[in-house]
Amino acid sequence: MKTNKEIVLSFLNALNEENFDTARMLLNPSFSFKGPLGERAGADVYINDMKKMKFKYDIDKVFENKNEVCLIYDINMGKGKPIKTCGIYQLEDDKLSSLYVLFDPRPVLDE
Repeated sequence: MKTNKEIVLSFLNALNEENFDTARMLLNPSFSFKGPLGERAGADVYINDMKKMKFKYDIDKVFENKNEVCLIYDINMGKGKPIKTCGIYQLEDDKLSSLYVLFDPRPVLDE
């Protein structure tokens, strides 16, 4: 059985490899996303967006506390320099149930 940290890292690895089927299998159907530039409700909606954006994640730090995993990472959004981001992942029943991200959106908005 994988730890919550391992599940989150597997998810990000799948996104980095553009293996969206594997990434989707790690999400609860009701997965929700919230960040500075918007919100998404539902695992399929989120994965469809990830297929279009093809972000790449370079992880700096990982913190795990019960059903929550917090990561500090650089996200390459394909728009110049990577964006330093904090992602807070909630898990239920060995699947990701929500993601809340924090970052300075100015570099993305300036383009």
